[in-house]
Amino acid sequence: MMTDPIADMLTRVRNGLSAQKVAVEMPGSRVKSAIAKVLKDEGYIKDFDQSEREGKPLLTVALKYYQGQPVIRKLKRESKPGLRVYANSGDLPTVLGGLGVAIISTSKGIMTDRQARQAGVGGEVLCSVS
Repeated sequence: MMTDPIADMLTRVRNGLSAQKVAVEMPGSRVKSAIAKVLKDEGYIKDFDQSEREGKPLLTVALKYYQGQPVIRKLKRESKPGLRVYANSGDLPTVLGGLGVAIISTSKGIMTDRQARQAGVGGEVLCSVS
């Protein structure tokens, strides 16, 4: 059993980028799909696809490169199973002075730090992307 599926997802994306892969596959879930949707909306990945293989959900993430370099420079898990990181709407982190994105799990769904500030909600800081 995997203890931190979100960290596994981020590691697979990081490893795929360093190996110049076109896409990476991983076990799927609703939370991982929501994170992939945020990454796509923010322009960090090309696309993602949900499917099934042998009755189990599968998430395929198409990675994005610009002039041969990965678009994602840093992908870091913030809240871990051993140490959860929560922030209210006023204390949400900014990544690289607003150039990066923090992905937040709120009561209104998974969204970026900007969207959470605008909605006036806080939550668990899942990861930061720059």
